[in-house]
Amino acid sequence: MLNRNFAVSLLILASTVALAQQPLTFQHVVIVIQENRTPDNLFGSCPPAGSDVVQAASVTTLANTPDLPHSHTAFVTDRSGKWMSPALAKSYVRAQDVVPYCQLAAQYGFANRMFQTNQGPSFPAHQFLISGTSAINDGSDVMAADNPNGSAYKHAGCNAIPGSWVWAIDDQNKVSQVYPCFNRSSILNLLDASGVTWRYYAATAGVIWTAPLALLEYYKSPNINFNPANFIKDASNCNLADVSYVTPTGAESDHAGGNTGLGPSWVASIVNAIGNSPCGYWNNTVVLVTWDDWGGWYDHVSPPVNNTGWAPYYAYGFRVPLLVISAHTPAMVDNIQHDFGSILRFVETNYGLGLIGPGTWADSYADNLSDFFVQQSSPYIPVPVKKIDWNNLPMTDPDDD
Repeated sequence: MLNRNFAVSLLILASTVALAQQPLTFQHVVIVIQENRTPDNLFGSCPPAGSDVVQAASVTTLANTPDLPHSHTAFVTDRSGKWMSPALAKSYVRAQDVVPYCQLAAQYGFANRMFQTNQGPSFPAHQFLISGTSAINDGSDVMAADNPNGSAYKHAGCNAIPGSWVWAIDDQNKVSQVYPCFNRSSILNLLDASGVTWRYYAATAGVIWTAPLALLEYYKSPNINFNPANFIKDASNCNLADVSYVTPTGAESDHAGGNTGLGPSWVASIVNAIGNSPCGYWNNTVVLVTWDDWGGWYDHVSPPVNNTGWAPYYAYGFRVPLLVISAHTPAMVDNIQHDFGSILRFVETNYGLGLIGPGTWADSYADNLSDFFVQQSSPYIPVPVKKIDWNNLPMTDPDDD
């Protein structure tokens, strides 16, 4: 017969192992979406230990650079190795411009293999970030593949003026023009059906960056908050929704040709608002920071071949950065392949939601980011930021082309 103390020790050990194997769940998920960068471009000056980041031959600033071509046509050219504007494209941002990003990447989780799930610019990318596809409806193989014609503010979304269109592509690689308003399912449907609250913070004019505005069911939703800085207020006032999407104004977007270099401080301010919140958010919240597309910038890792049978004509694109930030995420670099579907799959898994669409969209094939989390928690270490009044920033974004 086992000694009683030994038996108790075994029981405690078994309970500890079982606890360690239980998946972590979070009360709050914050999805921060910045604009138009690759790991090589944005983190070339401060690659996290173990990261697959290559420092290009030249250095550039985060702000005051021309906007590089990043349409679907530009993607095809860049993927072939004939980079458009190669002298600028093959550069990395200088260290002093990205100090907060460097600190966050060194302290928390950095993904070596995060790919944009589409092969084009912002409008379809943001559709993928809420649906795992840019299909025009749940049963269609036609996918929005580029930005709307004309001004991003008048020709995008369900309020677009008559005659507006976006280029679309089908499974035979045939292009067409479609009105930029879609009757398609999204993660928002799953959240609503399960009683999980959500809020989408966006700049007033940011139509192509505000994905719900292109969904017939959600373009008038009161959950769209047209001031990104209100997220920081809500985090400070214990008023966070369960799931928050946070998109920037042009000033702090990192978008070439339109940003003012404020992006790193903006993102760090969001994380600080969680970490320093009097509401205890740091212990029950995960912040996922990614960039919506490659923006025409060089990255030495080629887009992966899609062997799933899903959207072989429009998936996957170049790498974009992904930072995973939480009290349960140690300093680490992972090598699992992720894409925008991984963010959706994480939300689905965390809240027990199931899949968004017909089982053939990006979330159906993606991982759920579980490798970024451990049971042990760590106290928050604030990130220094520039002292800026976010409420007085210009509420516009550039015409992303």
